[in-house]
Amino acid sequence: MQVTFRKMVERRVSTWEAIRGKRIRVPGATMALGRGDLPHDLTQMVVEATWGVSDGFWGCLAQGATFRSTGRKRTRPGRAVIAAHRTDLVEAEQIVGAHVRAWKAGQPTPTRDALNRFDHLWRSLGDGASLRVEWPTLRVEGVEDPRPSRVAVG
Repeated sequence: MQVTFRKMVERRVSTWEAIRGKRIRVPGATMALGRGDLPHDLTQMVVEATWGVSDGFWGCLAQGATFRSTGRKRTRPGRAVIAAHRTDLVEAEQIVGAHVRAWKAGQPTPTRDALNRFDHLWRSLGDGASLRVEWPTLRVEGVEDPRPSRVAVG
């Protein structure tokens, strides 16, 4: 699954959109940008992937879950994925919270290097720029920045 995170500095928000399978588009939530910090859903992805959480938010989304926070119609199979992993989803949120708190406090966490990497990438993005990431590998598939001479792929 490919997920594109977009940073909109002027509007002080970030958004994401996932492409699941060959062409299933999943519009994500719009989140407040904060003080330049990584958006919650991106930190969620980084920690879940780094920690090997396969049935948290991003794993369930990849399996077809239809969450209310996404712009897709909720479906019976999508709700069934959520129901089957309700406990896993709660545990994933707790794991993410613990690792992000430790990272922000400068304490050791196995997710530190990945969070630092994505924090650096995110902070380097300008207004309207996007970061395309593959789930669950966290491979950065593209960085697109509308500022002159700031377009990079790979």
